[in-house]
Amino acid sequence: MIYEMLYNIADNAIRYTDQNGTVNIFTGTVNGHAFYRVEDNGIGIPENEQKRIFERFYRVDKSHSRATGGTGLGLSIVKHGAILHNAEIKLKSEPGKGTKMELVF
Repeated sequence: MIYEMLYNIADNAIRYTDQNGTVNIFTGTVNGHAFYRVEDNGIGIPENEQKRIFERFYRVDKSHSRATGGTGLGLSIVKHGAILHNAEIKLKSEPGKGTKMELVF
């Protein structure tokens, strides 16, 4: 489950970042808790969509999602894995500037 969580966050960052964009992955500990953070300078997520991205089959940009494949289940898997492992998901995103998603265990 943890592999699927980490993979899905990184995969989304890669899918929604232009070919010449950047995706950075950070790991470590903060206040004794392990964290995994993925930051990109991709398309970003509008604020009014951010609460819904963890729903099954939900896609922010439906046309882009079809072009890159995917089922719309990736972030739902992350959400349920976080619940199972008592992890917190932190999200910061701005359209046109990118997304930062972090899991803190």
